[in-house]
Amino acid sequence: FQLVPQIWANWRTKRTEGLPSFMMFLWALCGVPFGVYAIAQNFNIPLQIQPQMFMSLCLVSWAQILVYGKKWPTWKATLVAFTVAAVFGGVEVALVLTLRPIYEGGNEVPVLVIGIIAAILLAVGLLPPYGELWKRRGRVVGINFVFLAMDWSGAFFSLMALAAQNTFDVLGGVLYIICCVLEIGIFSSHLIWLVRTRKIRRAAAAEGKTFDDIAAEHEAQGIPFRFAERKQRKFRRGSLDGVEANDRAAECRESSSSGAQAPCAEPDSTPSTDLAE
Repeated sequence: FQLVPQIWANWRTKRTEGLPSFMMFLWALCGVPFGVYAIAQNFNIPLQIQPQMFMSLCLVSWAQILVYGKKWPTWKATLVAFTVAAVFGGVEVALVLTLRPIYEGGNEVPVLVIGIIAAILLAVGLLPPYGELWKRRGRVVGINFVFLAMDWSGAFFSLMALAAQNTFDVLGGVLYIICCVLEIGIFSSHLIWLVRTRKIRRAAAAEGKTFDDIAAEHEAQGIPFRFAERKQRKFRRGSLDGVEANDRAAECRESSSSGAQAPCAEPDSTPSTDLAE
């Protein structure tokens, strides 16, 4: 149930900004090979059930992102989520029925490959949040910390469950260790952001404002802000990138206010060579 707080936060705020849809879809997809790996090797019952619940809740959160973030109709997102769940379930059952006899016959390679795929999907699914962290200079937005803490705890105690078995499954252990390490990185990133912005947030609170209010004021006035969100640069023929144009405008305003002259003329309309070329 570690995803329930995230699902609740999405529903309560009706916003999923900062929660990557790719992350939730990959985590749901990860439940298929992870479930096959656990069932084929006859892990402890909770470890066999966990991937199925995890996959289902990930699909619920993914559907919320489609509705709140991408503005899909609710019926369409629900239909797509149920269709994907049915496909995932069918693939998992087929793989279990196919690979379990092979594994019991002494050939562990196919199940090992499935486990490796699960580990890769889990790790890759935790990478999109790092893109969001880079965009917001380390700040975590959209990811519920209760969910993140529960998810980390789930990985940690699952690791301990493996250790309590007669034999320690190395691949399963690596799977949980990857999850723990990457989620600690997300926690650490936001903690560092809190330390770096403590003076700004304290000054904003004294004025009855939030950090987002301060950032919005800087953007509206064209004043460079150290912790402004990074924006994706688009290089198009014959025009300046929007971010570059804003930066030039801000420099012009600062130069004008200080009495200095700056090259604030409009950019040449002559088509420039595309950087990609």
